[in-house]
Amino acid sequence: MEFAEVLRRRRMVRAYDPDRPVPAEVRDRILRHALRAPSAGFSQGWAFLVLESPVDRARFWAATAPTTTTSWLDRMSTAPLIIVPLSHRDAYLDRYAEPDKGWTDRDEARWPVPYWHIDTGFAALLMLLTAVDERLGACFFGIPPTRTDRFREEFGVPAAYTPIGAVTVGYRADDAVSPSLARGHRPMTDVVHFGQW
Repeated sequence: MEFAEVLRRRRMVRAYDPDRPVPAEVRDRILRHALRAPSAGFSQGWAFLVLESPVDRARFWAATAPTTTTSWLDRMSTAPLIIVPLSHRDAYLDRYAEPDKGWTDRDEARWPVPYWHIDTGFAALLMLLTAVDERLGACFFGIPPTRTDRFREEFGVPAAYTPIGAVTVGYRADDAVSPSLARGHRPMTDVVHFGQW
């Protein structure tokens, strides 16, 4: 598929065919492409928790979902693959304390924004685009902060790693069109500023 077509087709998909698992070679391609994301200082401060078995996926939803079920959750939970991208701040602080970077400490205040989260988000975006290129659907969504500790405990995630969200992947099922799409894309004239705001 041409790149422009991948971008045109990219949507957050919230309903999946539960009877069609993502083939292992496609899953691996999604993960390999995520590793091609840019990272400051080539720190690569990320990790990816892959959940494919019905038991692991059920554990994920039990640990992260609100206590009341919704139609959104019912549809999302049909995804046969969940990938949780995790950022690793210490990988960046350690990397930038190395001699070639010129800093002599690990002071987090030197960073204008938390690049460890941004770069992990770049990796998640490459997963979304690869899913489209493989003719799959995918959705990035957040894990509620009140459920993060439970998620960590359930899957043994070390404290040094932060889940920046989760990505569901699978073959798209028929679903209602999100009312948010009616808003359309903001025009370039509203968001692009040349030379001055």
